[in-house]
Amino acid sequence: MPPQRVIDPDVLLRGAAMHYLKHSTIDMELLAGELAISRATLYRMAGSRDALLGEVFWAIGRIFLTEASGEATGTGPDRVIAVSRLFAEMVTGAQQLRRFVAEEPQTAARVLLTTGTEVHHRAVDAQLEIFAESRVTGDPADLRQRAFLYVRLMESVVYSPVLGVPELDFALAEPALRALLPG
Repeated sequence: MPPQRVIDPDVLLRGAAMHYLKHSTIDMELLAGELAISRATLYRMAGSRDALLGEVFWAIGRIFLTEASGEATGTGPDRVIAVSRLFAEMVTGAQQLRRFVAEEPQTAARVLLTTGTEVHHRAVDAQLEIFAESRVTGDPADLRQRAFLYVRLMESVVYSPVLGVPELDFALAEPALRALLPG
């Protein structure tokens, strides 16, 4: 049996992200060929297609969050809302995600909205970072609960097609988002 080709996890993630951006999905057999590894090696490294999709979505989402955080101004709840608005615009404008959701709504729901992958947990942690960067403070346990609810509401806005409803306007959600912010 020939030795398995070892691939760096960062190379795998970059390759998967490029594949996703090109195809609006991840075809594990095609991706394995692009990376010059076997499907078995790809699954061993990624764990599952859902896990790999979660990593790709999080990497892209993190880029959007970083960009939104860099563009937002001010402090406090106004900055948190500004970051959220910019992020929502980026996500809802992402054509690959729109196509993926339309073609694979159950997979999108499983990967983006459940605990089957780390996307939601990472989003809550990122929301706590945004709170801190915006100088929104409070009891850590209370802030974590608020971040959880905030993220769930944002998921309803940015992933509304996954939930089977027409696109929700950010302005409709803004009062509820503000109500979750202390002070």
